[in-house]
Amino acid sequence: MFERPASGETAVLVQLDFGEGDFDERLAEFRLLLGSAGAQAVGVVTGRRAAPDPARFAGKGKVTEIAGFARDHGANVVVFNHELSPGQQRNLERELELRVVDRSSLILDIFAQRARSHEGKLQVELAQLQHLATRLVRGWSHLERQKGGIGLRGPGEKQLETDRRLLGKRVALLKDRLKLLERQRAVRRRARTRREVLAVSLVGYTNAGKSTLFNALTKAGAYAADKLFATLDTTSRQLWVPTCELADGRSGCQIVLSDTVGFIRDLPHSLVAAFHATLEETAQADVLLHVVDSASAARDQQIEAVESVLSEIGAADVPQIVIWNKIDQTAAGAGIERNDCGKISRVRLSARSGEGLDLLRQALAEISLETATILGSDTQHEAATLVDFA
Repeated sequence: MFERPASGETAVLVQLDFGEGDFDERLAEFRLLLGSAGAQAVGVVTGRRAAPDPARFAGKGKVTEIAGFARDHGANVVVFNHELSPGQQRNLERELELRVVDRSSLILDIFAQRARSHEGKLQVELAQLQHLATRLVRGWSHLERQKGGIGLRGPGEKQLETDRRLLGKRVALLKDRLKLLERQRAVRRRARTRREVLAVSLVGYTNAGKSTLFNALTKAGAYAADKLFATLDTTSRQLWVPTCELADGRSGCQIVLSDTVGFIRDLPHSLVAAFHATLEETAQADVLLHVVDSASAARDQQIEAVESVLSEIGAADVPQIVIWNKIDQTAAGAGIERNDCGKISRVRLSARSGEGLDLLRQALAEISLETATILGSDTQHEAATLVDFA
């Protein structure tokens, strides 16, 4: 009979190379993830394989190496920078006699620490329970025991069946609560649409500088730190762009700017599903400001990861402007780049130093003016249609 080992904070990191490329960048990101979770890494075990081992993910010799390394360095948890199946996780814990955590569980743990709002906590709990549900199937052996004790002996419900039933009830309750919050968000969006307020969402890879840029534009004081997933709960603020001259005589444009959770490569699908209500705000935005860490050597891969998540949540067709952030760490200067149609495609700036922020405000004013013109023409067309029909 196998009982899961106790948890720990002193970790051995394991990353295997399957020929995917970007090995060093993935390892550096893995270290940041572990630091964001509050754990201490005592070392890294690496290796190369053609494909994962079906039973242990790593080969038998590599598992023996991990066990020896953990014993020599006093580690009490082994963290894999990979997705492990329930069977692989169980077999590894049995052989290592240590708790084993995979990449998805690590990200979920960080999200649990960062959640502050009621909605954020509900979404994290839902994602954790959905992840746990996969671990109940062919899970730990103690769940197969029948319940014991006075009044509970006999051919009753097994612990596994009880846990699965209670987990299902809790998941259903969380989904109902999140649907209610989703409807409330939809009401707020309709109100903004009636007021013809431009909705702009900041998106990007985690730690790209979205919250720093959000604070620089709105003075909101949102939490910003050099950590992965420093922002989890969506924050929205009204922003007045005074440089916009509209046909009706107004000297500025009002927009709603939202700071959203950062994306990451290999983001667990359960997390995307649980955060549907929050991520839908991104899909319903008028414009996306895709913040990119221009100083990162892996920026192309990060852009690709963000585009993948945007496609998954139905936001691939939302107009987008790339914000080339952190130019203070590169040789690039502030500026605006346009595509062949003359529309703004990229703004180069530094959210930390403030260089180029005025160019972003000009870009937002230009976009708001274009949107107001489109909305105005649509309104006139709708009125004309009603007159013709009458």
